[in-house]
Amino acid sequence: MSLPRNLGDLIGRSADPEALALIELDEALTPVPYRFGELDALAGSVAAALAGRHARGERIAVLAANSAHYVATVLGIMRAGLVAVPVNFRFPRALIADVIADSGARFVFCDAKRVADLPTGLTGVVFDARAQLPARELPDHVTPFSDFVANVRATRFEPVEPLPGEAALMLYTSGSTGRPKGVVLSHESHLWVVHTRLLSQPLADERMLIAAPLFHMNALALAFLALAAHATIVMLPQFEAANYIRAVAAWRCTWLTAVPPMIAMMLQQRELLAQSDLSSVRYVRMGSAPVSATLLEQIHALLPNARVINAYGTTEGGPVVFGPHPQGLPTPPLSVGAAHPLVKLRLVDERGVEAEEGELQLRSPALLTGYHNRPDVRAPLTEDGYYRTGDVFRRDAQGFYTFVGRRDDMFVCGGENIYPGEVERLLERHPDVAQACVVPVADEIKGAKPVAFVVLKAGAQTDEATLKHYALDHAPAFQHPRRVWFVDMLPIASTNKIDRSALKVEAARRVATMAPIHGDR
Repeated sequence: MSLPRNLGDLIGRSADPEALALIELDEALTPVPYRFGELDALAGSVAAALAGRHARGERIAVLAANSAHYVATVLGIMRAGLVAVPVNFRFPRALIADVIADSGARFVFCDAKRVADLPTGLTGVVFDARAQLPARELPDHVTPFSDFVANVRATRFEPVEPLPGEAALMLYTSGSTGRPKGVVLSHESHLWVVHTRLLSQPLADERMLIAAPLFHMNALALAFLALAAHATIVMLPQFEAANYIRAVAAWRCTWLTAVPPMIAMMLQQRELLAQSDLSSVRYVRMGSAPVSATLLEQIHALLPNARVINAYGTTEGGPVVFGPHPQGLPTPPLSVGAAHPLVKLRLVDERGVEAEEGELQLRSPALLTGYHNRPDVRAPLTEDGYYRTGDVFRRDAQGFYTFVGRRDDMFVCGGENIYPGEVERLLERHPDVAQACVVPVADEIKGAKPVAFVVLKAGAQTDEATLKHYALDHAPAFQHPRRVWFVDMLPIASTNKIDRSALKVEAARRVATMAPIHGDR
């Protein structure tokens, strides 16, 4: 298929303007449908209104929950030759202000719930499609969206043709290990992503549910893909397990994209699941965190008609990294696949030598152009153009890759390297365990030692000693968790991943109040 030069121009002119592009749902699941022609016109109106006010390359921030207007606004920003900066609205207000200031944005689109979070002194536009907001009720520096585009609604805007490498997006990392970094992505990089993904699978007949936040690459890349494929998007403002299930059933969604904690929260809705028909689901693309064997079994039981894709991607490197084996060999259940034929991969160990286990480094046309305004961090690319992911993988003899853990999460216990992900997958193989998260706590002798927070399966019963012995029986002794705490659910960070930082703090608090147990070294 032929793609445009501007990432904001993904809705092809050959598409049926009356075809259903997006079904927007609110918290009450009230639907508002948008045709491709309507969404295209909205994006064109945003582009026309912005082009007359802002110089090419300026940053425009978006601070809002998922909506059709969010999608159209990001497209319009890019069409106008400006740089879209989706901002995590779950950040504290002070961090929101810091991120927007760091990006250089002086103009912000937001929704009604986020008006109070707009940094002082910045001009804003508030989405008002769901609820009309009289200008007199808004701060002086904020304009309703309908007023902002009122004079350009009928304007046909010709998208700006980007220069090679010209920025289209700036996505900020979650900041879980420090100050968020602005990842600069070009038009051509993510047009390549869309084109490459469409070559591997036609998607025009799919109905894709998006509930992950559009400020995250997982959701935004899927929205771009669906628009280019002329598929239909069903969009929730944000993830909530019960509404997610209801949306799948009501709108017969065929394609889900999720992270493991989202599925784990769905599985807790046992009564609702028993009443819901989810047989329409044909694909589940899992990303952003590894899938355990237990969770994989539960997904297959819940969605027996679905193919589960254990995917991998990063904001910096994009979602095209792995694929099917070149010789057609079946992918092992927990593997992310073999190297994609258009992506160069290598594993580099702690000595800087290529190995069968080590940090994944990749090179492809999807790579970031750099981090914005961050001379204080190591350059993300090696001298020969590979992106250092910070993720440790293992490659087997057949060329399949399996995630081991984050290099940042690795800690040393008595001289032995421990990757929490390996211990978590071990614990999750126990028949009573649904989820596990392993974090380090300080230890005077070992330096650090592992402890675990565990969520049990519905109706299951076990105890700390049983899980400790299970770990000792199935893995090296240094990996076994010295404490196991049972919890109803694991805390979730702003990107729907498990909040390891919160659990580290909680583990330290618990250990500080407990007497040592004999033999827990």
